[in-house]
Amino acid sequence: ENREDMLSSKSNRLTEALEEANKLFSGVSCAREAALDAQFLVLASNLGKEKANELHSEMTAFDSLTFAEDLLTFMGINRVEVEENDSDSESISGGYLPSNAWHKLGEETEKYFRRAPSFHYMLGSFKSDPPVPRQRIERQRKATGGEQKRAMPAQLKKMEESHQEATEKEVERILGLLQTHFKNDPDTPISFFDLVIDPNSFARTVENIFHVSFIIRDGFARLKLDDDKLPIIEPLKDNEGKEDHRSAGARNQVVISLSHQEWK
Repeated sequence: ENREDMLSSKSNRLTEALEEANKLFSGVSCAREAALDAQFLVLASNLGKEKANELHSEMTAFDSLTFAEDLLTFMGINRVEVEENDSDSESISGGYLPSNAWHKLGEETEKYFRRAPSFHYMLGSFKSDPPVPRQRIERQRKATGGEQKRAMPAQLKKMEESHQEATEKEVERILGLLQTHFKNDPDTPISFFDLVIDPNSFARTVENIFHVSFIIRDGFARLKLDDDKLPIIEPLKDNEGKEDHRSAGARNQVVISLSHQEWK
């Protein structure tokens, strides 16, 4: 009812109404009374918004046209003289800025920007279009005969068999040397290191130890320690080899460490 009076800038009726509502809210006990208080709060908020919009701060509004005119004047352009020159010669259409106009503006605005300008590319750092995919040129494969296709697997298979056969032959050769030496002099123990060590090749020595391990694994020979606690090797008979091969307790695995210095 008193809307105009409350919206007046010289009246405090809205503030007084809010204070009175705060006092009345302390005695609210029913839901209907609380709803009326919420309704009053919405009405008071709308009135306050309208009252704030009607306030005048006595500040001049920003006018972009006036700012542009003042900016051009600062940069050294007299708009009155420009209009007179345009009426005389219509060919001049806008190239009337002094040569140092932007430099003069930059020196003035530099005072208000105390930070480095951000760097950016005017046309972009790279082309946004994806590269054109190259056409893949398929080369014609040479026609191969059926005999050449069958030759490769046969060669690979033959290589694997030859490598395995070479190991087996080397193991059999060492076993034959061991058995022959033991038959000629059965009372003299054969030193394990004298058997496997090649004084001219460290790699050959390692290969000999590798091959002798197959002989011991298959039960054709065994290792023992002599009185000086050095390993000796002796071949086994067929019956002894089978018995030792069957009894798991009699077989032990040993890892031998042999460095190049020790071999020397």
